[in-house]
Amino acid sequence: MSLTILTATQRLRSVSRLHRIQGHMMSTHVEPDVLLEKVGRAGVITMNRPKVLNALNMSMIRLIYPQLKKWESDSETDLVIIKGAGGKAFCAGGDIRAITEAGKVGDPLTKVFFREEYMLNNAIGTYRKPFIALIDGITMGGGVGLSVHGRFRVATEKTLFAMPETAIGLFPDVGGGYFLPRLQGKLGLFLAMTGFRLKGRDVHRAGISTHFVESKKISHLEKDLLDLKSPTVENISRVLDSFQNESSLDSEKPFVLENHMSDINRLFTSDTVEGIMQNLKADSSDFAKKQIERGCDFYEGVRAVLVDKDHNPKWNPPTLEEVSDQSVDQCFASLGEMDMSF
Repeated sequence: MSLTILTATQRLRSVSRLHRIQGHMMSTHVEPDVLLEKVGRAGVITMNRPKVLNALNMSMIRLIYPQLKKWESDSETDLVIIKGAGGKAFCAGGDIRAITEAGKVGDPLTKVFFREEYMLNNAIGTYRKPFIALIDGITMGGGVGLSVHGRFRVATEKTLFAMPETAIGLFPDVGGGYFLPRLQGKLGLFLAMTGFRLKGRDVHRAGISTHFVESKKISHLEKDLLDLKSPTVENISRVLDSFQNESSLDSEKPFVLENHMSDINRLFTSDTVEGIMQNLKADSSDFAKKQIERGCDFYEGVRAVLVDKDHNPKWNPPTLEEVSDQSVDQCFASLGEMDMSF
């Protein structure tokens, strides 16, 4: 009798545990990678992968692009705001690890991802309505592509900007070839080749952001933008200018590269990468010596920087001089039906 009761009790406990597990699984709420909201006459995009610093993946691209197009043609939408969740990053870049793993096994994601990412960048750059990027936090690579082409870019003291692609053997993409050469002197080429990081107000001083606003004021800025009854470019500019004028943090500090701009303009003047490398090697300054380190070979670069994190890539070929014209031409070969057209 006691054995029967014990067995029944054990079964009851097992069923109870199963119900609790099922209940937990059913109640678990999975947040979407991107939050898309309509607030008044504004469309608000929130990149929502804070655990990975809002790294841009295919799901995010395929959510943002069609919504942007919809809002662009919607007579009840006058502006778009894009921001990142979590407080640490706007967007730290593309989900390069996923792309690398796909490329190693021949998955077409490698081509599809970049194609659709660049289409999104172009959509932002040609957007017919005011597009405001609140780049409060880490903004690198793919995150730059989601912001720098828009009409307004608002940096804060927490903004960390960089185009770090050369460290993983990639070129500064997402329209880097367009906006970087338009910065002062040879600054854009310097940022492209070295991946140098700009912080806070220096992002504005370099011309990458259009405004600088203290991070604690960003939520108030967003509210004022959303409350605009007539959100024209002029009215938006007035709001942004007002908040910038009230943000004096670090205003007394000089531009971080101010003392090096003459060196940058001198050393990075050449028609070829080899020429720039020769300039750097011939210069005896500590600044020049720091800039010489760079590399190529995408997969090995990702391994060294993002996977194994040993920061000791074994480039193939091992030196810049050994990179053939043929290998460069191959990088720019036609993709046939996959070629992009705008």
